[in-house]
Amino acid sequence: MDIMKLRAVWGNRPLLGVAAGALIQDERGRVLLQRRGDDGLWGEPGGGVNPGEPFDVAVRRELMEETGLECPNLTWLGLDDGLFSGERMFLRYPNGHEGCIVDLLFHGTLPAAALADARPDDSGETLDLQWFLLDDLPALSSNINRNNINILRRRAGLPELPMGPVPPLDLSRSRTFWRDFRQLVGPEVPLYLPGSSVLVTDAAGRLLLLKHTHSGAWVLPGGKLDPGESLEDCARRELFEETGLSVQGLKRVQLLAGPEFRFTDRTGVWDSVGLIYEAEGVTGDLRLPEGEITEARWFTLDELESVNLLGVYTGKAVRHWAGKTA
Repeated sequence: MDIMKLRAVWGNRPLLGVAAGALIQDERGRVLLQRRGDDGLWGEPGGGVNPGEPFDVAVRRELMEETGLECPNLTWLGLDDGLFSGERMFLRYPNGHEGCIVDLLFHGTLPAAALADARPDDSGETLDLQWFLLDDLPALSSNINRNNINILRRRAGLPELPMGPVPPLDLSRSRTFWRDFRQLVGPEVPLYLPGSSVLVTDAAGRLLLLKHTHSGAWVLPGGKLDPGESLEDCARRELFEETGLSVQGLKRVQLLAGPEFRFTDRTGVWDSVGLIYEAEGVTGDLRLPEGEITEARWFTLDELESVNLLGVYTGKAVRHWAGKTA
């Protein structure tokens, strides 16, 4: 999908994408940063993940394109430090284009001398590459970079960098984003679909599932991320909209993403990037919305063995929960 042709039709309106970033340190703990070609400021290497592309492949591809380097020990930082969304993941490029990013972060190490072999590609994305001490950083490009560098600063016992101001973001059409965007690109184009699902249990340890109207199969409460929304806010919103329930807390328990989670529905081809939460302190009365959900039911572990679950995504999430609960 040609992004410039897309922007010619879509305009500056926010796009929601998935990205992978590489935090690489040398033997002195310095971090490798690139001076970006779009705004002349600094950030860690990384970029957009292509539909169907595993995240570890994507981050290595981006690192090679932007630095010409390979980092054999790049490792995802996990659920707590390796996955970000929401307001601080908003970008406004110098040309006015806006984006809301779900960012997966990887960490690795390289010797300082490796920089001598750096050969960025000719795209113009990288103007310079340097190692920087965590307490002597250059002007960073965005809150995304500040957020990500703060992971390393926390680990080094340094105070966090303050976030910069968030530019005004027009979210007036966010609730129709997926419909509008799918209509624009067509049903055949695979699109990443970030979202959240919630594991809700009652006092007897039974799991709440909802019967999906169109398929007749059972799903967890949850749904698609809106532009500008965090994954946690998405989980809270979807849970309330679909069940009338609220939660005091949400615990991250599982990320479901990768080629095995591609699915096709009535609108097109999607690649799920789903964060599974465990609900804590559930309040409210169970009630269902009209249309999308036809039934809600609490299932015991034994009953789950014969339930028709919707797709690989729901099956993986429920089996993971059942394995931890059994």
